[in-house]
Amino acid sequence: MTDQARPPQEEIPGKPTSASRTTLSHIMTHNDTNLLGTVHGGVIMKLVDDAAGAVAGRHSGGPAVTASMDEMAFLEPVRVGDLVHVKAQVNWTGRTSMEVGVRVLAERWNESTPAQQVGSAYLVFAAVDAEGKPRRVPQVQPETERDRRRYQEAQIRRTHRLARRRAIMELREKRAAEGLED
Repeated sequence: MTDQARPPQEEIPGKPTSASRTTLSHIMTHNDTNLLGTVHGGVIMKLVDDAAGAVAGRHSGGPAVTASMDEMAFLEPVRVGDLVHVKAQVNWTGRTSMEVGVRVLAERWNESTPAQQVGSAYLVFAAVDAEGKPRRVPQVQPETERDRRRYQEAQIRRTHRLARRRAIMELREKRAAEGLED
């Protein structure tokens, strides 16, 4: 079937940022530590991916897979006994993909001190159907000034991702043309 013969796709109603925002909380134990006695970065990254995946699935209304982790910043160490809160929300949406922003907070499980930000990350998810093919996602509707700022920053990160990918592909093609294949 040609593109001209295909019926136009139904417009999917947009969703506000708050519709899929979530927090995942977990107490860190000795099983989560690295050789230095602090929580292993990979444990935090798994929690980040889990929370972001839940948000992406909620927003898109079905399965979504991690396409990339744009950035993961560890700001402070996390220790055994810390109650970690992973807060995630959709910052930006494309046709089939979404950027999910994640903030990681930690507080002592037995103290009433405020939680401290210990990390942040940006992940890109692709919505997929039952066969693993990309499917359309609702456009995110920023609700607050903070949401609008996050949307604009996400567009900048997307532009940089695409430019980086394009530059790498051009370099590889140039090297291949010069007979310098890896």
